[in-house]
Amino acid sequence: MSITVNGLDELKKLAGSDLGTSEWIEVTQDRIDTFADATGDHQWIHTDPERAAQGPFGAPIAHGYLTLSLFIPLFTQLLEVRGVTTKVNYGLNKVRFPAPVRVGSRLRLAARLSSVEDVPGGVQIAVDGTIEADGGTKPAAVVQSLSRFYV
Repeated sequence: MSITVNGLDELKKLAGSDLGTSEWIEVTQDRIDTFADATGDHQWIHTDPERAAQGPFGAPIAHGYLTLSLFIPLFTQLLEVRGVTTKVNYGLNKVRFPAPVRVGSRLRLAARLSSVEDVPGGVQIAVDGTIEADGGTKPAAVVQSLSRFYV
């Protein structure tokens, strides 16, 4: 379920709020291979299913940065900010990958809007996010992401 706010004043009122949980997204071998092609990272643990089956995780695993890159499409399911002209990623304060993401896993994002601060021309938000793997005992990723919204 998405939360929609109209303008920065409404966004500021959400500071400290739980934004909910996104829908699940599957991490397929095709997605992993496409990411490998885009980044040039073709390490066998990601792209060679036969060899990876004999490796430490028993199957190919997603790149950590692939898991991280899913933050934005999952986050956009949770929060829509209207009345702004520009939305940009500003950076990350924290990223950890506590558990590998095996091919075929389903991931979702649980997020909290931890802060909203004024910056020239707009606001900067910090979002504490946990990318969960369906059936996993540890998160696939724990992220604090910074974004800016300009009017």
